Amino acid sequence: MNSRKNNSSTITGFILLGFPCPREGQILLFVLFSIVYFLTLMGNASIICAVYCDQKLHIPMYLLLANFSFLEIWYVTSTVPNMLANFLSDTKVISFSGCFLQFYFFFSLGSTECFFLAVMAFDRYLAICRPLHYPALMTGRLCNILVISCWTLGFLWFPVPIIIISQVSFCGSRIIDHFLCDPGPLLALTCKKSPLIELVFSILSPLPLIIPFVFIMGSYTLVLAAVLKVPSASGKRKAFSTCGSHLAVVALFYGSVLVMYGSPTSEHEAGMQKIVTLFYSVLTPLLNPVIYSLRNKHMKIALKEILRKTKIWSTKKALRN
Repeated sequence: MNSRKNNSSTITGFILLGFPCPREGQILLFVLFSIVYFLTLMGNASIICAVYCDQKLHIPMYLLLANFSFLEIWYVTSTVPNMLANFLSDTKVISFSGCFLQFYFFFSLGSTECFFLAVMAFDRYLAICRPLHYPALMTGRLCNILVISCWTLGFLWFPVPIIIISQVSFCGSRIIDHFLCDPGPLLALTCKKSPLIELVFSILSPLPLIIPFVFIMGSYTLVLAAVLKVPSASGKRKAFSTCGSHLAVVALFYGSVLVMYGSPTSEHEAGMQKIVTLFYSVLTPLLNPVIYSLRNKHMKIALKEILRKTKIWSTKKALRN
């Protein structure tokens, strides 16, 4: 570690420590996260294929889900490939441009995810609270506008603060005790503290997290009030089942994110920060397809149909050979 610190001044970038451990442990982590990454890509790609192939799923709820799965693929790709390369690297160096590109895409995709969760909550609100007017309100045109708005807002939120931070000078060891370029460790490495930059980032950064969260809570408060008015127990169960998967995903994502950014951080908590970040940036995208496929009857039917067609295609191909 000491030799790494002494040599760091000559490195044109940052050093991502990741998860320090012996070489054997790094290889084991590489294998583990390679499997997790592959399963995440396969799970979310399966959701996209199911929605694309089944005409019955060409409705706003599932079109939003397909876009959300597409987002999850890129969200996990913004961190895991570089993390895998670091496991096999001796220097663990990331260039300045690579660091800030990862910073931008990780937070832009995370913001886009928050906006998508809010839009999906709005969709569930309309489906449960305005069922008779739902087809007229949630049209394909509105769905497309909402999808485009999510992507646009997510990617236009962070360029200014990231450009400002990238212009400052960095001193010292340039060692980031994390597996990604996080703003906290980056700002700690600046040569001169800039209260203005920290203020701008502290104001802009939480907004795409807080605003959608308030919207989601408001939507589900109205949903809960509407469901409680349903006289039959079976009717209540049916209403809750339509939003159960989304609520589980919201709880997973926001629970870990709020623990990470809603509580004070300190140097001795670096290990815990890595674990929490790992949960919402890697494990949540892995679990989301499982949650949606296990709790959704139509999605299970569509996925089984894809598996059946894949088996038939594989059998025919084997017979030709």
